Amino acid sequence: MPSSIQIGSILIKEQPFMSERLGLESDSYSQNWSVVRAVNGFSLDRKVRAAGWNSFFMAPEVQASAFGSIRAGSLRAALQRIFSKVRAEDFNCLEVTGISARDLLGIPYVVVSAHSRHIQKGFSLNHPHARRAAQSAAEWAKT
Repeated sequence: MPSSIQIGSILIKEQPFMSERLGLESDSYSQNWSVVRAVNGFSLDRKVRAAGWNSFFMAPEVQASAFGSIRAGSLRAALQRIFSKVRAEDFNCLEVTGISARDLLGIPYVVVSAHSRHIQKGFSLNHPHARRAAQSAAEWAKT
């Protein structure tokens, strides 16, 4: 059963070598994404730096909505939209920063907000082409 999503949840693109090197325990969530167990943004940064890697926090907030009240199905639908946006930028991690229930003319919907993160070796954020190549290599190694 997937972990419950809440504000502060960290989701990471499934890359076994990275999770092993960083000592991250995670539960599979959806479409090659896992929820990192018992880690918030601050402790993730500490683990990443202890392993000699770097974690980059992207300032622009990513939002998506889905019809329904705050429940697992609606959150998953909104997160699928966020995954698509994060994947387009080739980032490998995200942190959920907001979950809110709203309604429009009596129809409930949920809005999920997140910030992209990227974990990599090196002190400067790689160019999108380099991130894409690293993602492709990780996916190839997984098969």
